[in-house]
Amino acid sequence: QTSPERFINAGVAEQNMISVAAGLAKSGFKPWVYSIAPFSFARPFEQIRNDICLHKLPVTVVGNGGGYGYGVMGATHHAIEDYGTLLGLQHMKAYIPSFKDDLKPQVNIILQDSNPAYFRLGRCEKPSNFISPPYKAIRKLLSGTQGILIVVGPLIGSYLPSLTTLSESQRPSVWIVNELPIASIAKDILQNLLQEIRISKKLIVAEEHVLHGSFGQSLAYHLLENHIPIEHFSHLYAKGYLSGLYGSQQFHRNESHIDIEHLMHQMKGIYETPI
Repeated sequence: QTSPERFINAGVAEQNMISVAAGLAKSGFKPWVYSIAPFSFARPFEQIRNDICLHKLPVTVVGNGGGYGYGVMGATHHAIEDYGTLLGLQHMKAYIPSFKDDLKPQVNIILQDSNPAYFRLGRCEKPSNFISPPYKAIRKLLSGTQGILIVVGPLIGSYLPSLTTLSESQRPSVWIVNELPIASIAKDILQNLLQEIRISKKLIVAEEHVLHGSFGQSLAYHLLENHIPIEHFSHLYAKGYLSGLYGSQQFHRNESHIDIEHLMHQMKGIYETPI
């Protein structure tokens, strides 16, 4: 810590942590609060709603271990309904880095904004030999001719080793989403994706989040609202705890069918040529 006087340890008192941050923001500061994701957004939800969002204060809520990130520690430490819950609040925006390279540009964006923010951190799973394009709220990683795949956040890293071995004629066009809600994304950035969807009409969305409040749901609504027809829509999302057991993050991804094997199965359903 280069500036220890600027760090306040709130202890096991997350509600108070949020209210203190709101007070600091009201005094002209731009505070960031941090904890394991469910303890940063779920435990102090009322304070986030009343103290931060209703007053449109520039407080950034940092949640570590989004999705099933805390694995064997179980449901109390998972955050599979976080950004959907928080985006229901006024003025809130969510930032979900896919790779460690996204952290600096997202931090700079948040610092320049005056809105409340949720910063959902996960483990960077990007292959060491993969070079991602410059940061955008939505960006295209790979070209392909077999539909479109859109992935939210770091889940994409678990797919890339397999997707990069396929030729463009064997894989979908691959996009990632790093900022929500859709309405907050600049139209010129979003338009490129929507144009591809208009042409392809075949779409797969994958995210480590439950169905309700998900990106997939909001995208489907956006497509309907803008009269963009879809012939095939598959949505891979977190399904909770089907077996009642707890395991690693990968265990829960497998159980929810958001792992690479189940993604490849979904991809086969839209392919014009066999892989």
